[in-house]
Amino acid sequence: MAYGLLNFRPRNLGRYPRLDTVLMVERALYKNRSDKTITEIWRSLPRKVMWTTFVTILDYLEYSGKIHIEGDKTVTWLWNPKKIAELKKKRLVVA
Repeated sequence: MAYGLLNFRPRNLGRYPRLDTVLMVERALYKNRSDKTITEIWRSLPRKVMWTTFVTILDYLEYSGKIHIEGDKTVTWLWNPKKIAELKKKRLVVA
């Protein structure tokens, strides 16, 4: 897995994740935040997803700044659009 913005390299897959699969994984990660490991989250998904597809989605979400994967393989959800909007109004975030 790529850990950090500079390490992201798209995988050479035969097919890529569909949007509904990415959104399903996002919902599961947001719901569990830092409670479960990536393997536990993968096993708890409502639909089966291939491991390589799941890892590709994790790489993308980490690259885009929505999650951070900790050393113990738990996921920390970072993305909070409401908070970012508040910070932009206060001119504390430039985007």
